Amino acid sequence: MSKVFNVTGDCKSEIHYMVNIDDRLKKIKTLVDKGEYFSINRARQYGKTTTLRYLGRFLQNEYLVIDLDFQTFGDAKFKNENVFSLAFSKAFLRTLKRNKVAFTEEAIEKMDDLGSAIKEDRKSFELLELFEAISDICAVLDRPVVLMIDEVDSSTNNRVFLDFLAQLRAYYIDRDRTATFKSVILAGVHDIKNLKLKLRPEDDHKTNSPWNIAVKFTVDMSFSVEDISGMLKDYENDHHTGMDILTMANLLYDYTSGYPFLVSALCKIIDEDLAGNENYPDKNSAWSKNGFLDAERILLTEKNTLFESLTNKLYDFPELKEMVNALLFTGKSIGYNPDNQAIDLAIMFGFVRNQSSNVVIANRIFETRLYNLFLSSSEFQNTDIYKAALQDKSQFIVNGHLYMRLVMEKFTTHFDDLYGDRNEIFLENDGRRYFLLYIRPIINGTGNYYIESQTRDLNRTDVIVDYNGEQYIIEMKIWRGEEYNRRGIEQLVKYLDKYHQTRGYMLSFNFNKNKQIGVNEIVIGDKIVIEAVV
Repeated sequence: MSKVFNVTGDCKSEIHYMVNIDDRLKKIKTLVDKGEYFSINRARQYGKTTTLRYLGRFLQNEYLVIDLDFQTFGDAKFKNENVFSLAFSKAFLRTLKRNKVAFTEEAIEKMDDLGSAIKEDRKSFELLELFEAISDICAVLDRPVVLMIDEVDSSTNNRVFLDFLAQLRAYYIDRDRTATFKSVILAGVHDIKNLKLKLRPEDDHKTNSPWNIAVKFTVDMSFSVEDISGMLKDYENDHHTGMDILTMANLLYDYTSGYPFLVSALCKIIDEDLAGNENYPDKNSAWSKNGFLDAERILLTEKNTLFESLTNKLYDFPELKEMVNALLFTGKSIGYNPDNQAIDLAIMFGFVRNQSSNVVIANRIFETRLYNLFLSSSEFQNTDIYKAALQDKSQFIVNGHLYMRLVMEKFTTHFDDLYGDRNEIFLENDGRRYFLLYIRPIINGTGNYYIESQTRDLNRTDVIVDYNGEQYIIEMKIWRGEEYNRRGIEQLVKYLDKYHQTRGYMLSFNFNKNKQIGVNEIVIGDKIVIEAVV
């Protein structure tokens, strides 16, 4: 059976194309060997479950691995201490026996004692007795025991979970005197300290500070260009498409920043949806830059659990929505501060990342999806500039090519007519928003856009528009005088070199009352810059 790219559940190397995670597993094993208690907290669909499954196999020659998934317990198993303790005992014994090792008679006896409590459905069996029984078993096993719990944050909003976490902490701290787990690994979106975000305020103080015990988990779980290249080589060995593996790997990384689900989703679309259609008759033509850009466009229009989760978090946490809005539209730099709750939330849920001590949107896919979300609100689609774009739309596409100069000319005219009398604050906060609002319906369905995060600041933002395989570089900037404008043009020319373009566009929001509104052409060497001033 041919392998496929996987976007649901954990990956299995025998049926799925996947990156080699051996180096990651070795780094995690180092923590286990030290006997650490740690939390693998990453955003949704970031490969946590796959990592745990392969880690269990990686550790099995030296450790007995107890790998549990709290999502399979269901809310009913957290009804009270007794119900949870019996359910945990059953799962513990089942996974312990799954290690397929020869247990000593003493170990079998201790395991049978715990099994009796389950069979009898003992009503007095609660957390204290559970941990005592586990300690008795750990004491007679011939190998250290590692506890791994996936989806640990799926049932956190109740007293039983907090009491379990407190007991786990107490036994771990006392491990020099009491037999217990060698290492504890908890996996979920929330880390130990952020589990408190899911609790009712009155529950925060019910346990003996289970939040301060986990060591920091710093293993990078995103895919590098090298990781992606390895996966594509595996695919290429099967299909012989003739693709340029390094080019495709760089494209996938540039747009996803190595977010595992997004990488696999784009590959899956290219392989299964594009290859064989009328535009891409074979896999060779699909695995190209044009094929990639079409896959990105398809992905951005899909409904999936990851995008739904992102959207839901914006409505669940208003402070998060406010920060993301500022990042997208104002160009204001937000310094990374781990004590800022909105930033902490945004990083935990995967919206943003820390880049050179500044907060930036995590990847281009998320950024475009978020722009589309904010700009699709009825508040913006009822604006006059959006309606003008809809009316003008047919003028801008000539033989399948986007006529960007005309876009700039029309936008300049409409913007001056509609907002020319607005003040400086409006131009700073909303000017760029209105340009994106204008261009979105023009390219919608065929093209996409994203912001180049490396050039984003309060005064300058570069927009890259992808349309029918062609790229258009547009610098949007706030006018800060002739000298600043000259430097901006020089920077744009350098950026055009990077993208192998000869024509670029500059949109200047000018506060000077004597400004000359309109579009002009500037020639610098072999480059042409179309400048629009509003």
